[in-house]
Amino acid sequence: MQEKITPALAPETTEGSLADLPDRHRRENPTRAAFSVRDGAGWRDVSAKEFADQVDALAKGFLASGVRPGDAVGIMSRTRYEWTLTDFALWTAGAIPVPIYETSSPDQVEWILKDSGAVGVVVESTKHQGALSGVSATLPSLTHTWVIDNGDLDSLASSGAGSDDATLVAARDGVNRASIATIIYTSGTTGRPKGVELTHGNFLDLTDNTVEKLKDVVAAPGAATLLFLPLAHVFARFIEVLCVHSGAKLAHSADIKTLLDDFASYQPTFILAVPRVFEKVYNSAEAKAVAGGKGNIFAKAADTAIAYSEAQESGSVGFGLKAKHAVFDKLVYGKLRAAMGGKVQYAVSGGAPLGTRLGHFFRGIGVTILEGYGLTETTAPICVNLPERLKVGTVGPPLPGTAVRIAEDGEILVQGHNVFGTYRNNPDATAEAIRDGWFHTGDIGELDDDGYLKITGRKKEILVTAGGKNVAPAVLEDRLRAHPLVSQCIVVGDQKPFIAALVTIDEEMLPMWAANNGLEGITPAQARTNETVLAEIQKAVDEANTAVSKAESIRKFAVLENDFTEETGHLTPSLKLKRNVVMRDFADEVDALYGG
Repeated sequence: MQEKITPALAPETTEGSLADLPDRHRRENPTRAAFSVRDGAGWRDVSAKEFADQVDALAKGFLASGVRPGDAVGIMSRTRYEWTLTDFALWTAGAIPVPIYETSSPDQVEWILKDSGAVGVVVESTKHQGALSGVSATLPSLTHTWVIDNGDLDSLASSGAGSDDATLVAARDGVNRASIATIIYTSGTTGRPKGVELTHGNFLDLTDNTVEKLKDVVAAPGAATLLFLPLAHVFARFIEVLCVHSGAKLAHSADIKTLLDDFASYQPTFILAVPRVFEKVYNSAEAKAVAGGKGNIFAKAADTAIAYSEAQESGSVGFGLKAKHAVFDKLVYGKLRAAMGGKVQYAVSGGAPLGTRLGHFFRGIGVTILEGYGLTETTAPICVNLPERLKVGTVGPPLPGTAVRIAEDGEILVQGHNVFGTYRNNPDATAEAIRDGWFHTGDIGELDDDGYLKITGRKKEILVTAGGKNVAPAVLEDRLRAHPLVSQCIVVGDQKPFIAALVTIDEEMLPMWAANNGLEGITPAQARTNETVLAEIQKAVDEANTAVSKAESIRKFAVLENDFTEETGHLTPSLKLKRNVVMRDFADEVDALYGG
């Protein structure tokens, strides 16, 4: 049985809570720029003192409104400064924030608010408020709704202005590391979302150790990041806490369409994203180079960047490769870094496998991607690659204070201060997830000789062909999605004679790719049956197949008319495939792959 234990770096303590962080920075360095908020075309800094004062004022408002320590309060909004402000204000009031994806359906909103027992909810807009209108009658405990865009947070802060400071201090001091900090509901690829109860200690103990281990990234002088992932997701929530803890300046961006403009104006030193974002950056750069007649230069630059990163990993970069790299740094790499603001040195990737080619490419251009792995139940990161010892293709070793074990069937088991204690109102699910003191992740993987973890698939997603071959679809799906023409895909073949796939077209990338390949003006509907497009996707399939044996390879594929999206119910808010829903809705298309 494989096992890797990384000892904790930070001293253990039972004292303190997340509510202490703003006050600590206010006392230690009140004028430090803790946040930046949008101000016209630029950004306005918010000092540590300003933030802590705003947190206290809003916390007093929550208490004056009747929110009591231990009460749950929902937050349903896009990623913005007010999300983080509300989060820390509720913690300061001793309450329990419950994040809700702003894209959630009324049924999902109803379930989360009912199961958590929320007494109030903060929503961004009247649109989000509308999601409550049809379900509020079934939520007798929900007595407050505050709308950010209506100025309700300002009004709430004003209403608590006359409150006694002692009441606020008592609420804050009544919380410790063992107290519940938040209830995060899993995206629910199958069944009803489960409410994961995470404590202040889960966040603080993990953050204490992560800051110690990743000082060069999150605590370096001038460290700053732009948060654009949904704060309803545990990954973004952990980074929020990490920045407030470490003193890295934090800004928020709610619109992916303006992301590159926001990068350029804000100039972060590190970013976090899911692999799809890095794939888009690479594919867009490649397509623009081809359109500008510089496709060959980009291809050579990409190969050089990958070779340079691989040589760095082996410990020896030859003179000739250094010279080529220097030339392409001026011609190509510098422009790519400038598109990300010009100061980005590190990026943290999670949520899905990145792929070795992209990992080496970005490190080769001067942006080191630290691929990591974690789940909601582990307060986000379990493992992460380290700047001083990066292994592309792995998710790194366990963070300090965390242990990883590989069970006999390949499942990844976890212990540590980041592991949750219970699912809300669901003891059966808790008992199933935590057995013999180990959290069973449901993922499968392996540890190398240095204790670096490699994820090989999802236990419940393993396909068994009619010939008895076990196939992990993630390996093939991740490689297929890396192609600019492919948006989403699902590998099928359980109890079938061979492996096949359903593929969707990336409608954003199609016009540029089509123009570069003599198909200008082709529509997505036309593309799915076009011989040139199908031949290109076949190349992507052939490339994906190089990662597996012949028995595991994709033999046939079909291109679907429409994409898998959150709106169609085929993706979770964190962009994970709802495999059971896709298989149900496209059963006929799957049957057609096998001749009906």
